[in-house]
Amino acid sequence: MSAEKTLKLGVPKGSLQDATINLFEKSGWKIRLHPRNYFPDIDDPDINCWLCRAQEMPVYVNDGTLDVGLTGKDWILENEAEVVTVSELVYSKTSNRPARWVLAVDQSSPYKRPEDLANKKIATELENFTRNYFNNANIPVDVEFSWGATEAKVSSGLTDAIVEVTETGSTIKANGLRIIAELLQTSTQLVANKSAWEDPWKRAKIQQMNTLLQGALQAERLVGLKMNVKENSLEETMKILPSLTSPTVANLYQEGWVSVEIVVEEAIVRDLIPKLRESGVEGIIEYPLNKVI
Repeated sequence: MSAEKTLKLGVPKGSLQDATINLFEKSGWKIRLHPRNYFPDIDDPDINCWLCRAQEMPVYVNDGTLDVGLTGKDWILENEAEVVTVSELVYSKTSNRPARWVLAVDQSSPYKRPEDLANKKIATELENFTRNYFNNANIPVDVEFSWGATEAKVSSGLTDAIVEVTETGSTIKANGLRIIAELLQTSTQLVANKSAWEDPWKRAKIQQMNTLLQGALQAERLVGLKMNVKENSLEETMKILPSLTSPTVANLYQEGWVSVEIVVEEAIVRDLIPKLRESGVEGIIEYPLNKVI
């Protein structure tokens, strides 16, 4: 396979690594890590994989080292990378919701708004974005890069406030901090190098990847249900059934019964099945879905 017909894929190393590999497996690609290098195997001869930190991914996609990769919207903005955002992929290691970069201060501090932090010190890993945010708001602050343990820097007096990423805010609160502003919502983005996106073969491969990744994500919250319904009670059963599309109905060998198949939100199944049983539905089968496209 020539280099021109190989897609260079960046897989985020770190907190999103396992979730990303699991998502690709559901989408149809198996990625196998090697303990001593950063080049995983993938069961597609058209793709070469690289592991790199999400913070660096936009840089490598921007300069063409990688054709396509997964990274956060936050790191695209932080690096001011000129990449093609193919799609948003809302997933994480803990929940399928966008993460938030928030401005937080000590619980006992008098600060209530970003403006109150004028001429104060703010620590964050998202240094460039934070500096741009306050510059655009005409609020003079001293932004310094944080190498880690950012939440502890306020209580220890090293800084007046922090800008930190959170999903639920529980870690912020547990460290005795109070959120006074949300600066950015971020989620994982599938991004492509501009030149790669202009290449017809690479663009088609990236679009194929995006379709299957989105299908796998859609399927994570859905399940299939099959059931046997008496023909004379079909209309009543239909009133109970929510579905992604119209249910599929097929005649059964046994006269007077039909088979009904639907796709529904997994979260409602625990309430739906008892209602179906009470209405006389039999042979209910629930099954997982790999992709919904």
